[in-house]
Amino acid sequence: MRPSARIPSILAGLVLAAGGAVFAAPAATAAPTSVQDCEQYLVQHGKKTTDAVGQACYQGEIGNQTSCVASLQAAGISATDANGACRAAH
Repeated sequence: MRPSARIPSILAGLVLAAGGAVFAAPAATAAPTSVQDCEQYLVQHGKKTTDAVGQACYQGEIGNQTSCVASLQAAGISATDANGACRAAH
């Protein structure tokens, strides 16, 4: 390949790579839910957060809703509040 043809090819590749990063970035920040959202839900419903609650909320964050609800219920949280908190985490 001639040097004069390489430069536009390299520049085009860089522009495409940069454009892909711009489009991917908003998707990465679009998920505001987390362990903190789960814990905040429980605090808003008059519950105290403990280490056990944090671990249960983490299970909800990674998508294990069954374990999240069961762990919160084992920590003394009602089924209704546990379900809501786990949905907030996911």
